[in-house]
Amino acid sequence: MKKRVLSLLVDNTSGVLSRVAGLFSRRGYNIDSLTVGETADPRYSRMTVVASGDEMILDQITKQLAKLIDVVDIKILGEETSVSRELVLVKVRVDAKDRQSVISMVNVFRGSIIDVGSDSLIIELTGQQSKLDAFIQLLDGYEILELARTGITGLSRGSDDVRYL
Repeated sequence: MKKRVLSLLVDNTSGVLSRVAGLFSRRGYNIDSLTVGETADPRYSRMTVVASGDEMILDQITKQLAKLIDVVDIKILGEETSVSRELVLVKVRVDAKDRQSVISMVNVFRGSIIDVGSDSLIIELTGQQSKLDAFIQLLDGYEILELARTGITGLSRGSDDVRYL
């Protein structure tokens, strides 16, 4: 199974997310990750969709998305031709004696402690999925109370394929 990261420029109107998700569910395709946010132009939103499948399925997904009236532009974000990141928030149970070792791990990964409780920390970390996965594995000896991941978001490198509207 291959993964494909698609960057969609869509009209910023109600129901767009439902129509994109509906396309996947009607055809039995799975969305591995989905992020959506308004662009610099409030008329448009950018969706980053990660889907898995063989080459034929991924091509079919791309073609079906291009047919949706709300989709203005589609880019396939390749590893070498784009920049992608994900955000994770992790709440970890940490007592006073282990707090410094967790803070040291967070610093090595260039993360931030965004909340300190009497028995827990909330950690913010951004980066590629592999970096976040490695950090979470290092927390194996600690109790993860809650975890939230945003999913991948990304942009293509350079300005050659920017679509001006």
